[in-house]
Amino acid sequence: MSDSPSRANQSDMPPSDDNPSEDVFPSSINSIKDLIKMVSGKDLSESDRVSDYGFAEKLPFPFSAIVGQHEMKLALILSLINPMIGGVLLIGPRGTGKTTAVRSLIPLLPMVEKSSCFYGCTEDDVLSGGTEAICEDCAQKFAHNQPLTHMEPARLVELPLNAEINDVIGSLDDTLLPTNPMQFKRGILSKADRNLLLVDEINLLHNDILDAILDASAYGSYTVRRGSLTATLKSRFSMIGTMNPQEGFLRPQILDRFGLRVFANSLDTVNERYLAYQRSQTYRSYPYLLIKDFEEDTQKLAGDIANAQRLVGQMSIPEDVAKLGIELITSLKIPSIRAEISLFEAAKAHAAADNRDRVTMLDLQAVAGIALRMRTSPTAMTNDTERENEDLNIQSAMQSIFKLETTS
Repeated sequence: MSDSPSRANQSDMPPSDDNPSEDVFPSSINSIKDLIKMVSGKDLSESDRVSDYGFAEKLPFPFSAIVGQHEMKLALILSLINPMIGGVLLIGPRGTGKTTAVRSLIPLLPMVEKSSCFYGCTEDDVLSGGTEAICEDCAQKFAHNQPLTHMEPARLVELPLNAEINDVIGSLDDTLLPTNPMQFKRGILSKADRNLLLVDEINLLHNDILDAILDASAYGSYTVRRGSLTATLKSRFSMIGTMNPQEGFLRPQILDRFGLRVFANSLDTVNERYLAYQRSQTYRSYPYLLIKDFEEDTQKLAGDIANAQRLVGQMSIPEDVAKLGIELITSLKIPSIRAEISLFEAAKAHAAADNRDRVTMLDLQAVAGIALRMRTSPTAMTNDTERENEDLNIQSAMQSIFKLETTS
């Protein structure tokens, strides 16, 4: 029986002209900030491999085991900390770990308050609109001091590529029509309420489905009418989309809805690619072994994310820092007001990840690239030269504006 991939056999790795620093193979993770900065997690330890009994079970690849992809991991963590960012779009060719990275978030998802009602009624609805704002059953529960919500872990809801519009928004339940002609079947958008929605290959979806998803995400609810039946359902979810730009484009108005935009590039160095191969092979053959090796990191990261989520609600942005951000956006000639929302909310999440309660200029610098790119040049999605020029323009504008602030 062969040994599992570990630090012990890294000396047998192929030679590389790129001599990576020790951080390529870190031995420990002390904080969420450290993990964000690291391009990969720890290496597999030497341990006995266990037998795979062949049962089909969802076992997400450990987030900390993903090699490289700094920007992608940063954007995904920030979106978990602060859903107000507006979602994440992952762009890149096949095989760069986009979907794997999103599914690896499952063990990191926080506990959320979920409605116990089909229509998503909560106590907050009563406070804002009275008992008329909730359904009849929930009004009776509220009158008898019965809770309308409960706590449960958030889930990852995936939208199938072959989904039809009725699957997405909901429809009449044909199986119950003979006994109850008014029974409504919830759609994927309703099931995604307070959860994480993964839309794989988003650029291949039909426009009507994509428009329904984006509208429901923007307003937090949607209304379905089928004959005499009308149902308004909650749809407060964080959305992550993935796409291969070689297979199709996204309309500019759709691209504008995503708060953060990340390019998932191929790994550059021989050592990184070899380490990614090792971990991939271990996961395919002995998934429990890989998950166990990164279990401590996963638990610590989940706790740090939960703590950062609590800080975000108390986060403030000083006026001078906010004006710097707006000056940066206007200098780049970005028309959409969503740019400010994405930049400031991402900066809040970044500060919370560092266990702070105030946003600084350094937070704006850390997230400006992923929050502001492709807002003036959507074609940068498929043009490498244009994409590089756009990133250089953002960096140049930041340097100019922040330098002015420093010398003033």
